[in-house]
Amino acid sequence: MSDVDLSALSAIKDSLTDIPGSRFFSSWDFAAPDPCSTFAGVTCSFNNRVVILSLGTGFSDSPGLAGSLSPALYNLTELTQLILFPGLVTGPIPPQLGSLTKLRVISLTNNRLTGPIPTSISALPYLHTLDLSSNRLTGTIPPGLTRLPSLKVLILSSNELSGEFPKRVSAELFHLDLKKNNISGPLLASSVPSTLRYLSVSENSMWGPLNGLESLSELVYLDVSMNQFSGPIPASLFFNPTLSSLFLQRNNLSGGLPAVNSEGPTFQPSYGEGSIVDLSHNFLTGEITPVLAGVETLFLNNNHLIGTVPGEYVKSVYSGTTRTLYLQHNFLSGFPLPRGLALPDTASLCLSYNCMVPPVGLSACPASAGSQLSRPESQCSVFSHHRSMD
Repeated sequence: MSDVDLSALSAIKDSLTDIPGSRFFSSWDFAAPDPCSTFAGVTCSFNNRVVILSLGTGFSDSPGLAGSLSPALYNLTELTQLILFPGLVTGPIPPQLGSLTKLRVISLTNNRLTGPIPTSISALPYLHTLDLSSNRLTGTIPPGLTRLPSLKVLILSSNELSGEFPKRVSAELFHLDLKKNNISGPLLASSVPSTLRYLSVSENSMWGPLNGLESLSELVYLDVSMNQFSGPIPASLFFNPTLSSLFLQRNNLSGGLPAVNSEGPTFQPSYGEGSIVDLSHNFLTGEITPVLAGVETLFLNNNHLIGTVPGEYVKSVYSGTTRTLYLQHNFLSGFPLPRGLALPDTASLCLSYNCMVPPVGLSACPASAGSQLSRPESQCSVFSHHRSMD
């Protein structure tokens, strides 16, 4: 190992310590003849330069490391991967990381790092993955970060980041996770690259319409729950063949579910086995359409939906395709029971607090649904009156 790298590792070790129960640094003997083969977490290249540094073991029975990250990291000039496993490491992310131009992976998760995300990281041309999740980072997302030419995975969730969502994201990201921060602003079409397969901005303070999501044809997982988004749900989210997890709950979304020609041969439900859709706690109106029949776990509760539940949903529940169907706290007036069929043991069906009395034996509601089986008649007649006036 080069003297420069060995000196850097010595400084890194001096700034960190094993939490009692962890023995990560026990193999770091600086008198050893070949640190490249004996130091835990160190991988060297053929010319004995450090290319991968994994600090900690990541094992569930290891409590990890404490201390801080040394600026001496910048002397590991051949480093391609820097990984810090969960622990109690505090202090800032050294801005000197921006000089390590060969870095492809930075993963510093589940510690207690503070301060801003260094803007210098925006200068790393080969950075593929940046995961700084579950720390105590503050400040805004550096605008250059979302323009990195090689970046595919950006995970900044569970921090204390603020400011607006980046207005322009030119990096061809596959995975973007910003959940559990204090980020505000709208989701613009220029903010969400069409290459995205995973997008989560849940539990922030974002607002505005969702029509910026219409071009995301590769999406598999979308979570924008627990914000203040408003307006209708883009119809493309219901007919995207790749999307299997859709979380839009606890926003201010309005409008209805898109109509489908369920009689035609071309209609195929987009959501199948293993799928989950949560549109609960919004302001959705109108009658339920068959567009989500076949979803395995479906939450439409706590909206303003009316009418009779389409037979496609009933069939899906009784056939075992749909395992959870929550429709409580709407203004629904009917659920057509199939004759001679019993509800599968695996089914959870909740119909309480609507404009009907749920059929006997069909109540599998969570405690949050309350104890009232039906809405007061006055609420149903008033709501029906308002609907007829629209």
